[in-house]
Amino acid sequence: MDKWVKKVAVVTGASSGIGEKIAEKLVVQGLIVIGMARRLELIENKVEELQGLPGELHAMKVDVTKDEELIKAFEDIEEKFGAVHILVNNAGVVPATNLTEGDITDWRKTVDTNFLALCVATREAIRSMRKHRIDGHIIHINSITGHKVPLFPWLSVYPGTKHAVTAVTESLRVELVKAGSKIKVTSISPGYVRTPAIAGLDVPEDATILGTEDIADAVIYVLSTPPHVQIHEIIIRPIGEDL
Repeated sequence: MDKWVKKVAVVTGASSGIGEKIAEKLVVQGLIVIGMARRLELIENKVEELQGLPGELHAMKVDVTKDEELIKAFEDIEEKFGAVHILVNNAGVVPATNLTEGDITDWRKTVDTNFLALCVATREAIRSMRKHRIDGHIIHINSITGHKVPLFPWLSVYPGTKHAVTAVTESLRVELVKAGSKIKVTSISPGYVRTPAIAGLDVPEDATILGTEDIADAVIYVLSTPPHVQIHEIIIRPIGEDL
């Protein structure tokens, strides 16, 4: 991880859960981390907690579903902190909704947050990397449901957005190869993770659940690979999970 020390990493959805833990792990590794979220105060509390570690955490209030706000955030990051080296697309929502009776507002929020915002953030990060000739790394926090649709009637729309993430991960890899770029792209697909996002869902009581640290460790692993190695996809399941 020495190559990333004092480099800029952007983490979306950094106020809690997986994003919070990823931001923390990157700060421990000596990176300058910009944590984006709507709940600014939660990241600011984390800034205080991480004082004295090798890296730095900076809080940025951003609603990733608002295109212009997200684009402006990347402009502000480049002006204040410099070029983006790493982007972790973590922001996501898991509303309990279905296709036969679901609310359109919930559908649109799911698509906008889980997929479109990811695409916009990816474009802006790559623009920064190309401008500064940086061989950076784009990491999508995907889901096991991006590869297999679970038999949960209350989870009908979410898997579609995550299948889309799986597809654009490969699309981006192909684009970068064709362009002769050495920017890496990785999709990390967890099964059940103990986060606030699943609090309102009907998760089986006997389900084995991953911790946020398990996913953050995977992020550190893919970032630690040598220049010629690209980890394209990691699927992380807890032992015994039957999704």
